[in-house]
Amino acid sequence: MHASGTRAFIYVQHLLGIGHLKRAATLAHALAGEGLEVTLASGGPAVAEIASAAQRRGVRLVQLPPASAADLGFRILLDGDGRQIDARWKRRRGEALLAAWRRADPHVLVLELFPFGRRQMRFELLPLLDAAAGAARRPAIVCSVRDVLGGQKSPERQQETLGLVERYFDRVLVHADPAVIGFERTFPLAARLARKIQYTGYVVDGPGRPRLETPAGKGEVIVSAGGGAVGAGLLEAAIRARPLTGLRNRTWRVLAGGNLQEASFSALTRLAAETGEGRVVLERARSDFTALLANCALSVSQAGYNTLMEIVQARARAVAVPFAGGGETEQTLRARCFAERGLLELLEESALAPETLAAAIDRAARKPRPARGAIDLQGARCSAELIARWAAQGAS
Repeated sequence: MHASGTRAFIYVQHLLGIGHLKRAATLAHALAGEGLEVTLASGGPAVAEIASAAQRRGVRLVQLPPASAADLGFRILLDGDGRQIDARWKRRRGEALLAAWRRADPHVLVLELFPFGRRQMRFELLPLLDAAAGAARRPAIVCSVRDVLGGQKSPERQQETLGLVERYFDRVLVHADPAVIGFERTFPLAARLARKIQYTGYVVDGPGRPRLETPAGKGEVIVSAGGGAVGAGLLEAAIRARPLTGLRNRTWRVLAGGNLQEASFSALTRLAAETGEGRVVLERARSDFTALLANCALSVSQAGYNTLMEIVQARARAVAVPFAGGGETEQTLRARCFAERGLLELLEESALAPETLAAAIDRAARKPRPARGAIDLQGARCSAELIARWAAQGAS
C-alpha cells in the first residue's frame, strides 16, 4: 500500500464496445487498492455498471461529453445526441478534459491506447500531454495498451507513434504475456522502445472461481458477445446451432449485451421461443458473468480482450468466433494464439454457420478444462504496483 495523497489520472476513450473502458476501470480499481487517489476520465458513452463499480471501489469517475464511432470505420465520431462532432464540440471537450486533469493534480498520467491508437482524439490529448510535460511538477506519463493493436498501420504512422512515445512517455505498459503474443506482432518498431516497454501480464478483474458457492450457470452453455454492438450474427448462429450439438439438452444462456439494437434483441427473442424448446434463456447482461463462466459446461463468445481473459481465468471450455468486421484483425490474431495453446476452439467468423458452430462446440466439449496458470493473468496487480511506484516517485 502507498501513502494516501498520491494521485493517478487515467484517460480512456471507448468508441464502439466497452472493452477499453472495462480494462481501464480494472486498472483504476487496482490502483485504488494500492492506496492511490484515482480519477478515471471516460470519453465514451456512460456505462451504469462501470459507474457503480467505480463508486464502490473508491474511484472518482469523470464522465466527459461522450463521443462514439458512427460505424466500424471509426472515422466519423458522434456526440451524445448522435450528431457529428465539430470544432466547437472538440473545444468544449478539450476544455473539460484539461479542467478534470487540473482538479486531479496527479502524480501519474495514464493514457489508454494513445498514441498506438485513438488518433481521432489528438485534438485533446496533445494539449493534455503538453500541459503534463510542462507542469511545474511533471507527472510520470504512461501509456496503457492491450496485447494486440487493431488495423494495419503504415510505416509512416508507426514512425509518428514512435516519435510521440519518445517525446512524451516515460513508460509503455503492455497488458500481455509475451510468451503468448509479443507486442512486435502488431507494432514492428517495438524493439526501438525496449527500455520503455514493460509487459504486465493480462488484465482481468475479479476471481476466476466464485468466492461464494453459487449455482448460477451450472452446467449451462453460456453464449455472449461483449457489449453486443457487433454480436447479433454470433448469437443467432448459436441459437440455431443448439439442436445440432451434443449439448442440446442443456440450458443455453444467451447474453445479448446492452448495446445490441432493440430490433435485433426482439428478433432473437422470437427465434429462441420458436426453436429453443424451452432451453434457451435470452438476457441482456448479467453482473455475475464470471460466476457463470466458472460454472458453465462451455462458453461461446467472440474474442475481445476482456471476455477471453475472463474465460481463461475461469478455465472454461470455450469456442471463440473472433469479430472480423470492418477489416478488424485484432480478435482473430488473439484467438489464433490462444487456440495454439489449447485454451479454446477457434471458428473464424467467415466460416460461421449453425453447422460449423455446432461442430466446434462438440469438439470443445470433448476437451479437458484448460490448465490453471496457462498464461499470466496478473496484469491488474502488476500494473497497479508499477504505476503506484512511478506515482510515488513523482510525489517525492
